[in-house]
Parts: sequence; C-alpha cells; structure tokens
Amino acid sequence: MKLLIVLIACLAAALAAKPTGEQLEAIQKHVTQCTEQEGITKEQAINMRQGNFDDPDQKLKCFANCMLEKIGLMVDGQLKPDAMLERLGDIEGVDNVKAIIAKCGTIKGADKCDTAHQYFVCFHKNRAAGM
Repeated sequence: MKLLIVLIACLAAALAAKPTGEQLEAIQKHVTQCTEQEGITKEQAINMRQGNFDDPDQKLKCFANCMLEKIGLMVDGQLKPDAMLERLGDIEGVDNVKAIIAKCGTIKGADKCDTAHQYFVCFHKNRAAGM
C-alpha cells in the first residue's frame, strides 16, 4: 500500500495541479494494473521515484510505458505533446513543458518500453534541472 501511495503522489501531477478524488482513484488503478502487469518490485518503484535509473530491467521499462500510456502522455511508443501541455502546463508552466518536449520528444529507444523509460529519465532530469 505504501508503494501505491508513493507512486500516486509521483503521478498525480500528471493529471492536474489539484487532482480530484476521481483522478487519484484512476491513478491508483493504473499503478496497480501496471505493477501487476509488469511484475516490478517495490524496490524498483522506489528507486524510480527517487530518480535512480541505474540498470533498469525490461519490466521497469515496460512499467514506465504502461503508466505513460494509461495517463495519456504516450501512445504506441510516441510522445503526445498536446497531452503533455494539457496535463502538465498548469503545473510546470507551458514554456517549461515545451522546453522539456523539445529536449525529450525525439527520443527513440529499442522498443516502446525502452522509449518510455528514456522519456521518464529525460523528463525527470530536465525537471530536476529547474525546467
């Protein structure tokens, strides 16, 4: 349950500045589905949340893909810039989101899971850098 709370807090910002109960419920559902579907461990989720992206396995990469697809930021390995602006613009600032899209939006991994993981790493690093 603690794992879900940590991940929900991390992903709540992807939907709205002040997520509603319904949005939090949807995020919790996505976290549960993606965790079960991809079989990641608690430690992997915690490390991901803390920005430790060293040596990710395919399950963790596919968890990133599952979550990005379920919250609508990615479809079939392709970033959805309009969805990012819509969901994150009020939180991060439209100009900052556009800058992140410019830096991260052309990433292509070996497959859609690798692409999603690379997006997540890029988003995290650029946001942490004050973007």
